[in-house]
Amino acid sequence: MTEPATTPPTGCPAHRGAVPLYGPRFQTDPGQVYRELRAAHGPVAPVELAGGVPAWLVIGYRELQLVTGQPKLFGRDSSRWNAWPSIPEDWPLRPMMAPVPSLLYTEGGEHQRRSSAVGDALAGIDPYELKTQSERVADRLIDEFAGRGEADLVAEYAHRMPLLVLCWMLGLDPGQVPVLIRALLDMLDGGAGAQAGAQRLLAVMAELVEAKRARPGADLTSRLLVHPAGLTDDEVIRDLRVVLIAGHQPTAYWIANALRLMLTDDRFAASLSGGRRSVGQALTEALWEDTPTQIFAGRWAVRDTQLGGQRIAAGDLVLLGLAGANADPSVRQQDGSAAEGNRAHLSFSHGEHRCPFPAQEAAEVIAGTAIEVLLDRLPDLGLAVAEHALVWRPSPWVRALVSLPVGFTPATNTGGGAFG
Repeated sequence: MTEPATTPPTGCPAHRGAVPLYGPRFQTDPGQVYRELRAAHGPVAPVELAGGVPAWLVIGYRELQLVTGQPKLFGRDSSRWNAWPSIPEDWPLRPMMAPVPSLLYTEGGEHQRRSSAVGDALAGIDPYELKTQSERVADRLIDEFAGRGEADLVAEYAHRMPLLVLCWMLGLDPGQVPVLIRALLDMLDGGAGAQAGAQRLLAVMAELVEAKRARPGADLTSRLLVHPAGLTDDEVIRDLRVVLIAGHQPTAYWIANALRLMLTDDRFAASLSGGRRSVGQALTEALWEDTPTQIFAGRWAVRDTQLGGQRIAAGDLVLLGLAGANADPSVRQQDGSAAEGNRAHLSFSHGEHRCPFPAQEAAEVIAGTAIEVLLDRLPDLGLAVAEHALVWRPSPWVRALVSLPVGFTPATNTGGGAFG
């Protein structure tokens, strides 16, 4: 991909030893990059995005909590970014930063209005029905490859599982899944197709809202449309896109990363034949060690301030280094590991813009069920390639496998039928 020639203004972080936030090292060993950044700059490091665009990356645990917990100092509205005059229209990361009227970029009372509506709509999902639906989806997906004795658990399972459950939650036609997956990947990879992917998602959500206005159902979309917050159709469309993106990508990668851990780490090997004993431990450890969302954009300084020994100017972009903060030595044991059972990671972020608790609970149900059903159905599941042959997506923003090829003894299907 050709990166736009954007020259950062004099005096910004990019002119003070900033580290490029792109390149193969984020694909091969992002943990080492964070260790080097911490050693050179401390908990807040100057970085540059594609095209030389300057930013600050927060990799300190305490500092990240401060940034996300002080909205009057570090706001979510990206329109205050001081670099906008030098950002070209075709900048590939523009869809990730551009101010749009969704709950992601609202602040204060407006954010509370929008987030309460989404939170209430999510809380209306029956947890037992969610579990049952997740089991049904998992079984039907496994049926599609169980008889072959081999599968790619990323493309055939982890990517599709949460999206199919989300379709059910939102009231979407499952036949939309291939279109949605392509649009999501285009947008999240930050490449040439990012803006087109973002527009495709909006179009699908607009069609959904129109359909639910005409024929409401027992789904999240219908609950949003009648919520006392009085969201407009445009607000519902944009907030549904947020729910879809935030619900699919982290959960899909969480499933794949936890499965990779269970298939490659001897501490989990004994559990594969026994089923469910270590699924919860694997899910928690995956969030600490390979959190799906590595970096989140972001916050923008409301005024000049100091953070982690760095001078942050009003309007500066501050990126949330969730993976770096999770690896902060101050919250790790002496051997560098997270204490067993410790769930104080920042993988769901922190503060008023964190992932809502009902969404966290739903993601854990979907991910846990995906792994449990898979191991129950295919108990001798094993990697079909050497661990070192697994390839990660070349992105600093997410930690995601390109594929997870496995082999197993062919099994019969449940007779539930394939998806359309």
